Amino acid sequence: MELGVYSFGDRHPDPVTGEQVTVAQRLAETLERIRLADQVGLTFYGLGEHHLPNYAISNPATVLAAAASVTTDITLSSAVTVLSTEDPVRVYQQFTTLDQLSRGRAELLAGRGSFIESFPLFGADLSDYDALFDEKLELLLQLDQGNPVTWSGRFRPALDNVDVYPRPYGEHLRISVGTGGNPQSSVRAGVLGLPVVYAVIGGRPERFAPLVDLYRRAGGTHVTMGAIGLVAKDSREAREAFYPYWLATMKYGAAARGWAVPTRAEYDEWARGAQSIFAGSPEEVAERLITVGKLVGADRYAMQMDWSGVPHRLVMESIELLGTEVLPLVRAAFASE
Repeated sequence: MELGVYSFGDRHPDPVTGEQVTVAQRLAETLERIRLADQVGLTFYGLGEHHLPNYAISNPATVLAAAASVTTDITLSSAVTVLSTEDPVRVYQQFTTLDQLSRGRAELLAGRGSFIESFPLFGADLSDYDALFDEKLELLLQLDQGNPVTWSGRFRPALDNVDVYPRPYGEHLRISVGTGGNPQSSVRAGVLGLPVVYAVIGGRPERFAPLVDLYRRAGGTHVTMGAIGLVAKDSREAREAFYPYWLATMKYGAAARGWAVPTRAEYDEWARGAQSIFAGSPEEVAERLITVGKLVGADRYAMQMDWSGVPHRLVMESIELLGTEVLPLVRAAFASE
């Protein structure tokens, strides 16, 4: 099983110090994190798209292109690209350019998006939420089949025997689909033969096992699971450090979406393995990744460590431990099968 990291470039005011980093600082730190992840052997780094003041990244492809110049091996991916409000032709060109820059290390993770701020920004109608994604994914996949392209649909001008450049570094661009756990999305991704990425931000990650089974039975071949958490040398240190940032995110979600704010006791229970908070020592995090990874049949796990602006120092330490201590344990466990 592969290990990696994903991030939205979160720059919320620090719930401990009250400080807020600038966009420029967070982008610079993001490049440092990706470079370190590459150096310690992690295989994936994904950047999400947001159009809100407390996030530094609205255009993942631009930041990933900068990361391509300071890395050599790691896969550089969006996490996700909100395809419903993008032009598939332009997105395809952005990521094939990244693919050429990185010598084949680009991945385009397409999704509907868990936030909706891009819909009014780019003039998309929320009532077309599903139809937009379905049509644009169809076009994106057709673009990847090769030139020339002839296509027509509801939401974009038709293409009549046109060539789209640049082409990917290899024969095809790596395109995957993100989902929050919808059975229909799992089946569709499997039927299309696309890698699937499951966003896990709450609840027991084991609940995704039936969805992965649906995906595999429909023809799917590659599963990435997401997790939140922090790795530190000491378990208590990891959980105490992560807690105020996790709580700030829960409060933000409660205000935006009507969630109930969990208690500290619930956090402690969840962080000990009851749910999807992977905060602990390298050995504990590795054990959880191995257990859940085998249960759901994951090919790759990606961890989000910077909720509500976890300090850069802690994120860097966590990335280093994930690569130098957690990854060898995970590899050994899966190699023994």
